[in-house]
Amino acid sequence: MEFYEIVLGRLLRTHAMSTDDSIVVICGGSHDAQCLQHASFTNVVITNLDQSYGAAPFEWQHQDAENLTFQDSSFDWAIVHAGLHHCASPHRGLLEMCRVARKGVVVMEARDSLLIRLAARIGLVPDYELEAVAVHNFTCGGMRNSAIPNYIYRWTEREVFKTIESAFPGRTNKIQFSYGMKLPTQRLSMSTISKRALAGALGLCARAAQAFFTKQCNLFAFVVTFNGDKPWIENAALSRNYPLKFDPKKYAG
Repeated sequence: MEFYEIVLGRLLRTHAMSTDDSIVVICGGSHDAQCLQHASFTNVVITNLDQSYGAAPFEWQHQDAENLTFQDSSFDWAIVHAGLHHCASPHRGLLEMCRVARKGVVVMEARDSLLIRLAARIGLVPDYELEAVAVHNFTCGGMRNSAIPNYIYRWTEREVFKTIESAFPGRTNKIQFSYGMKLPTQRLSMSTISKRALAGALGLCARAAQAFFTKQCNLFAFVVTFNGDKPWIENAALSRNYPLKFDPKKYAG
């Protein structure tokens, strides 16, 4: 089963998400449509800068992930799969998702792990997506779907937390992480025989260590759900009744 569908399945089983929920997908296409359809979602809008990306059987809209035209809280959920790293500012794309979603966001992107850094250093995985532009006839597929190859921005758990809390400090944000393993077969098919062999060996080691070093897996997802205000927030401000560890009257002014 696709990692995408595994992540959605967990949310559905725990009733955090419902197949009746409204979904917006950014940087999306036919792969998103297929996974969401398999998971039985029906109320879905798939968006992208590239009009050639399909969305059937769902609605498609031309949208800039970093400047969505939707109003605040327009959808229950916002989802992205391997798309934020095509943004000029992946953080801005993530915060736009948070802005237009009522319940939460689901993000599947690369993790900045030691194993991935090692694989990049020896050339098994790229830091810049030259191939993505090349296979699009050197005209698009890079940063903001341009002909300039994008840097592959990889996340850490701490960075996700800091980004969300900085943008929404008054809100209670629950963040959950998921991990999985899949060899980059398409990338490896473009490599030399020796690199393919080395990647296969590293892949076997990674799978063997997966149970003990989960965070070194190359599939990474995080789900951010919104659970009301922080306990010290009242009417969009610090509550005057929240018990502080000092008397503010002594320091006022």
